[in-house]
Amino acid sequence: MGIFEPFRAIGYITTGVPFSVQRLGTETFVTVSVGKAFQVYNCAKLTLVIVSPQLPHKIRALACYRDFTFVAYATHIAVFKRAHQVTLWSRHSAKVNSLMVFGDYVISVDVDGNLFIWGFKGLDESNVPVGHILFGDKFTPTCMMHPDTYLNKVLIGSQEGGLQLWNVSTKKMLYEFKGWGSSVTSCVSSPALDVVAVGCVDGKIHVHNIRYDEEVVTFVHSMRGAVTSLSFSTDGQPLLASGGSSGVISIWNLEKRKLQSVVREAHDSSIISLHFLANEPVLMSSSADNSIKIWIFDTTDGDPRLLRFRSGHSAPPHCIRFYANGRHILSAGQDRAFRLFSVIQDQQSRELSQRHVSKRAKKLRVKEEELKLKPVIAFDCAEIRERDWCNVVTCHMDTAQAYVWRLQNFVIGEHILRPCPENLTPVKACTISACGNFAILGTAGGWIERFNLQSGISRGSYMDVSERGSCAHESEVVGVACDSTNTQMISAEYHGDVKLLHIVACKCLQVWDFKGRTLKSRWEVGCSLVKIVYHRLNGLLATVADDFVIRLFDVVALRMVRKFEGHTDRITDLCFSEDGKWLLSSSMDGTLRIWDVILARQIDAVHVDVSITALSLSPNMDVLATTHVDQNGVYLWVNQSMFSGASNIDSYASGKEVVNVKLPSLSSAEGSNVENEDADKPIVNQSVSNEVSTFPAFSQQIPDLVTLSLLPKSQWQSLINLDIIKVRNKPIEPPKKPEKAPFFLPSVPSLSGEILFKPSEPVDGEDTKPDKAESDKRKLGIPANQFLELLQSSSEMKNFSAFTEYIKGLSPSNLDMELRMFQIIDEDEDEEELVKRPEFISIELLLDYFIHEISCRNNFEFVQAVTRLFLKIHGETIRCNSKLQDKARKLLDTQSAVWQRVDKLFQNARCMVTFLSNSQF
Repeated sequence: MGIFEPFRAIGYITTGVPFSVQRLGTETFVTVSVGKAFQVYNCAKLTLVIVSPQLPHKIRALACYRDFTFVAYATHIAVFKRAHQVTLWSRHSAKVNSLMVFGDYVISVDVDGNLFIWGFKGLDESNVPVGHILFGDKFTPTCMMHPDTYLNKVLIGSQEGGLQLWNVSTKKMLYEFKGWGSSVTSCVSSPALDVVAVGCVDGKIHVHNIRYDEEVVTFVHSMRGAVTSLSFSTDGQPLLASGGSSGVISIWNLEKRKLQSVVREAHDSSIISLHFLANEPVLMSSSADNSIKIWIFDTTDGDPRLLRFRSGHSAPPHCIRFYANGRHILSAGQDRAFRLFSVIQDQQSRELSQRHVSKRAKKLRVKEEELKLKPVIAFDCAEIRERDWCNVVTCHMDTAQAYVWRLQNFVIGEHILRPCPENLTPVKACTISACGNFAILGTAGGWIERFNLQSGISRGSYMDVSERGSCAHESEVVGVACDSTNTQMISAEYHGDVKLLHIVACKCLQVWDFKGRTLKSRWEVGCSLVKIVYHRLNGLLATVADDFVIRLFDVVALRMVRKFEGHTDRITDLCFSEDGKWLLSSSMDGTLRIWDVILARQIDAVHVDVSITALSLSPNMDVLATTHVDQNGVYLWVNQSMFSGASNIDSYASGKEVVNVKLPSLSSAEGSNVENEDADKPIVNQSVSNEVSTFPAFSQQIPDLVTLSLLPKSQWQSLINLDIIKVRNKPIEPPKKPEKAPFFLPSVPSLSGEILFKPSEPVDGEDTKPDKAESDKRKLGIPANQFLELLQSSSEMKNFSAFTEYIKGLSPSNLDMELRMFQIIDEDEDEEELVKRPEFISIELLLDYFIHEISCRNNFEFVQAVTRLFLKIHGETIRCNSKLQDKARKLLDTQSAVWQRVDKLFQNARCMVTFLSNSQF
């Protein structure tokens, strides 16, 4: 197990597979494909309802019927009931292309022209299809539909342009339509009987009467491209919606037989599915651009307007950054979108507005993409000034200015930052000061300039007067950074120069003077730099060069302090942990490596199938976010070292070992998928390993520190205040008289008021006197003698871990009852006989247990509470016996020694806090 394990993927809405819509009661649900899994949305507000487990291959077709979802992938068809797979149908020899629910049957068609009919009513009985039809070589099926009122009939379109009407019950072709000489891409039934609509590759829509084989009307797309989807309105309006490969939705009026409206740029990619909701003027559309949109027809001119939508990146993101203490992720992609993803709730994810792009595009009759800003290549953010002014600055591809964003309103800011107006060159690097007041930009021409974020006004530029007098660098600036006190600013150029700039003069460094802006310090790296990352807390600067080596520089000492080698291809991104102890790096060789800055070595390395392009670690260090080549989502990895018992880094991968790990799936319930050589071997004693992992054992105890039990505070505090709780819970009213049992059933009174029946007569020779302790345990549902057996066996093995976990699972009242079972009532008997009593031996074993646990410093607060309760019950017995007194003194010495070490650390911290609180700065 590595430090980071796959958790889940976010940002995926849909892919290029047609969705399936079904209505359950008053709610309408849509099932969409997202790669190797499917998701179910509630159409009322497009809220995510169900996420399926990941399948072995990408989904090729979907169909739904009530709680069942039929998923085709490769040559198989998986049947799910909600999110749980029920059965698997495997009869196709080629890839399945389409699915359709047909009454109590499911029809599947593959690329080789095989049509299978499956019955899903008796899923547990048989997985064999009930029928099979093989099409000829001159007929390649592309789509199918069931005409209304046509019993057992299916209309199938072909790539050759013809259509065939089949009876799936008799498996005979009833009629063949010649077609229109163009491949059929979509066919759908209309509300009028015997009428269907057929879409073709040539952009024509044919409304055809299949009963008489007559053409009703033909529509032609005004935009170029094939017809990809069709849908008829069912709310009484004579409308037909058609989607094209260019992302345009056309609305046709069937009564007037003409085009009513066109939704240009409805999607950025080809329309995959269209569907009018039943008896509603609402149209749902999906596209390969990773979005679902719902349109409503409520305007006076009859044009649809966008009602609600869910979307993600339509092109792979390549810049990400955690925001809002790890609750959100800022993401910029090649699709010209700047997005905010919520790690907690997907419904809160959104795209940052670029101010009325849709309205301006519609007014100017241009594409929205032409008005959007170019793709973001770098950005920086500061949360400290979020409520005051813009707190995000972005650099865009081949753009000579930078833009600011106000995340409080999720909108682009009013200022545009233009460095060096005399010599316009693209902005390549940016950073925001720790105070949130200034943004520093670096350009491709070597110019570095500082701007005020509140006003957008330039506050000076950095120039190397000694050498060139015009720019800070000779070549392109690849990175800029500033420290936490606005004292230093670091910049790097492609040729390998790293420069340190000071806003305030300092004697210990050669720096830039703020007023004169003259270069005072400079050191050579020796090779071309690609990227720099600066950690403000520890003052370390990480640089990436074209030799695949990561170098760490101490900005204060002006020297290199660390050098990390291991990547074999271009390094794509770097990231420091919040405490500065770890440095994470990703490369095009497919590896993610974690370096320990203090130990100067690699502590973990994983390899993924798709190379990482960007990464970001949350401030709490619990979640790692990554983006990958040709992947439109953001992948989350959870830090297992924060939730497991592994306390030393030697348990992770060494510098030479790289573990192959699969990418996170959409569902977090699946856990990690680590590939290894023994993946095919059966898992032995799985239940034992699960039990061990539930209670992690720490392999190394940190010196002078104690380990807590991680139990709820109320559980061990209740042991201390058990008497108070009993008094508080004492009933106010006297117990009611129990109801009388029938006269023919003999009964005995009980303390609880319940009716207890007399036991049967004992067998001769059987002891009729029940053990009080055993009967009390039996009433409470506790196995007899389990407490004592675990205590004795743990004492013999000198390992009390099993006994500790057992008493940690007991409730406070049960644990109190167990300790009172060993209470010695008659203390006047001889000491020799007292020592032989089992209660005395149990007390002695418990004292040994307390001495062992306190010396090991495990479960510290829980053992302290149990010890207090034990001494409260058996303190008088220990006082009257010399042997028990010796063990009690040993327990006191152990307790004092452990607490003195811990209290010394507390005292150091208290003194430091007192000193700092009384100091005046």
